Amino acid sequence: MNFEILDKKNIWHPFTPLEGALEPLFVESAQGVYLNLKDGRRIIDVVSSWWVNIHGHSNLFIAEAIANQAKKLEHVIFAGFTHEPAIRLSENLLSILPKNQSKIFFSDNGSTAVEVALKMAIQFWHNQGIKNKKKIIAIEGAYHGDTFGSMSVGERSAFTTAFSPYLFEVEFIDFPADQNKEKIIRDFERKLQTSEIGIFIYEPLVQGAAGMRMYPPEILDQMISAAQHYGVICIADEVFTGFGRTGKLFASDHLKTQPDIIAVSKGITGGFLPLGVTSCSQKIIDAFKSAETSKTFFHGHSYTANPLACAAANASFELLMRNECRGNIQRISESHLQFVSKIKSHKAIKNSRALGTILAIELQADGGTSYFSEIRKKIYPFFLERNILLRPLGNVIYVLPPYVITNDELEIVYISIEEFLDQLAEK
Repeated sequence: MNFEILDKKNIWHPFTPLEGALEPLFVESAQGVYLNLKDGRRIIDVVSSWWVNIHGHSNLFIAEAIANQAKKLEHVIFAGFTHEPAIRLSENLLSILPKNQSKIFFSDNGSTAVEVALKMAIQFWHNQGIKNKKKIIAIEGAYHGDTFGSMSVGERSAFTTAFSPYLFEVEFIDFPADQNKEKIIRDFERKLQTSEIGIFIYEPLVQGAAGMRMYPPEILDQMISAAQHYGVICIADEVFTGFGRTGKLFASDHLKTQPDIIAVSKGITGGFLPLGVTSCSQKIIDAFKSAETSKTFFHGHSYTANPLACAAANASFELLMRNECRGNIQRISESHLQFVSKIKSHKAIKNSRALGTILAIELQADGGTSYFSEIRKKIYPFFLERNILLRPLGNVIYVLPPYVITNDELEIVYISIEEFLDQLAEK
C-alpha cells in the first residue's frame, strides 16, 4: 500500500494549502526528542509536536498507564457516571493549580477548554440576572483557538477573515510592555469604568502563536487587580503556558493575583491523547449552585473525561512532579538564557528572548513580521535539511523542546541557529 499517495488523495492537513505545499514527511515512529522518518532520517523535534510533548515521544511510563487503563475501562458517558482516573486527575490538578481554583470541568482540547471558560463566565452573569456585563476585553495579538468563541477573543487576521461576520464583538487593548505600561493601564481602567465589561481573557506572560511575545508579570498583575476591583471575571488561557513551559508549573505562578478561571490542555497528557480542562474558583461555582435547571451549565463532549486520556494525564503529572523533570526544566531554562546572551547582538536579530523552556528569536526581516513573512519559507527547510524540526512563527524562530532533551541535542540546535543567522546576515 502506497501511504504517501493515499495521504495526498484522502487527507486535508491543518494550516496547509491544498496546492503548492511541501509533501508531508512520513513518520514511522518516534522516541525521546526524535521523529523517525520512513526514509531513515531522525528529526529532532524541538517544537514538541505543536507544544504538546513534554516528556519525550513514546514515553513508556505513560504508554503503560494507557495500556493498563484500556484493559479496565476505555470510555464511559461522563453525565451521571464517574471513574477513578478522572477523580484522581482532578485531585492532581487542584494540588498544583493556583489555590483559589476549586473545581475541574473536562473537555477535549485547548480551544474547547477556552470555549468552556468563556461560556462559564458569560453564564456566571446570566445566572445572577445581571444583563449589563456583556463586553469582553482581550489583548491585541491574542490567539485562543479555532472554535468560534475562541476565535472571537483572538486577533482578527487572515486566519479569521472568512468568519468575521460571525464573531462576537470584543474590546481589544494594546499588547502590554514596559514602554507603554502607563497608557495600557490607563486605557484598561477606562474601559472597566464603563461597568459594561464582564470578562477579561489573556495569555499570561507569553502570547504563543503571536510569535512568543513576552510581557512582564508586573503589568499583568496590575491589570488583573484592576479587573477584579470592578468585579470582572478573569480568564487565564494557560493552554500553552501550563505544565512547566515558563519555568514554573503555570505562568500564573509568576503572578501575585490569580484568575477566576483557567484553561489548560497541550502538555496535560504528555502529548499522548487529546484532553482539555477548565478550572474555576468557588466564586464561579456559587453562581451555578441552584436546584433551578435553567442555571445548569449545559456543556459537554462525547469524550469528556475519557479514562484513557485521564490515565495518560495522571502518568504525565507523576513524571512532571519528579525532581528529574523539574531539574530538566531548570537546565533548559538556563541554557536558553545563556544562548540569548551569546547571540543577542547578532545583526540578523531584531530581538531575542527566553522564559523557562521557551526560546524566541525575532529576525530582522523585509516584508514585515507577520505569520506570512517570506523569511519563514527559508527557515523551515533550512532546519529540516539539518534534521531539526523548527516551525517558525513568521519571522520568529522558536525552540520549545520536550524536557528530556539533552545538552548535546540543544547544542546541535543552537549551532544550526547560529549558522542560519550568519547566512542571513551575509545576505
